[in-house]
Amino acid sequence: MSSIRIATWNVNSIKVRLPHLLQWLSSQEKKGAPIDALCLQELKLTEDKFPFSELDAAGYYALVAGQKTYNGVALLLRKSSLAATAQDPETAFLSAVKNNPKFQDEQQRLVAATVAFKGRAPMRLISAYFPNGQAPGTEKFTYKMNWLAGLYDWLSEELEEHPRLALLGDYNIAPNDEDVHDPKAWEGQNLVSPEERDAFTGFIELGLHDSYRMFEQLPKSFSWWDYRMMGFRRNAGVRIDHILLSEELKNECTASFIDKVPRGWEQPSDHAPVITTLA
Repeated sequence: MSSIRIATWNVNSIKVRLPHLLQWLSSQEKKGAPIDALCLQELKLTEDKFPFSELDAAGYYALVAGQKTYNGVALLLRKSSLAATAQDPETAFLSAVKNNPKFQDEQQRLVAATVAFKGRAPMRLISAYFPNGQAPGTEKFTYKMNWLAGLYDWLSEELEEHPRLALLGDYNIAPNDEDVHDPKAWEGQNLVSPEERDAFTGFIELGLHDSYRMFEQLPKSFSWWDYRMMGFRRNAGVRIDHILLSEELKNECTASFIDKVPRGWEQPSDHAPVITTLA
């Protein structure tokens, strides 16, 4: 049974970043380490505008929950990595869900499906774009906390039904001070507030594991850098993109890292992909 690699990437407009997405997927293939499943966030377009044909030509099926201007998520599956029983979009994405049934929301922030890869038991993959929250004390922050509570309730049931589960996405939460370039400057702000960090801890207490922190990592390792004030050049970033694994998948995990290379390309997304390997 070969390893598979699952990844998450907030592309910050797939229309703008499609060439980067295709280039990155191709580069991983050429290295002999293809991406078998990729969760995308912040598509910023409706499903009818999604580049299904381009991704199909690149060897990927897509399940999409799109939205005009803002939000939007997708789950991409590498066709050649799928089991013989999952050789078309209808069978590749089993028990598909768009948005959290426990939280009514017009914003398109979540898509999930059960996937069967070659030679391994099916797994539940969730692509989620957590609300930003703006700032503690605002209406958008209240929405974020309610959204997180709804996700917790739904995940509680999902983990009962799907012990092989991975939650991938832009969480808009830096769970610890080591995930922030300047913890003192960020203290009390959005993304690092005690309420948000408590919510992240709640997912861990459900039985999920932060795959990135399962391994020794370089200090000052981040996944998002502000476009302004040379944030990437100064490495003034935060780690807000995560891949959490259930206990069963944790036991198969052999590596997790942030690929900073696409962040250095011309007109990049402000996020870098995060990749986790399951042996």
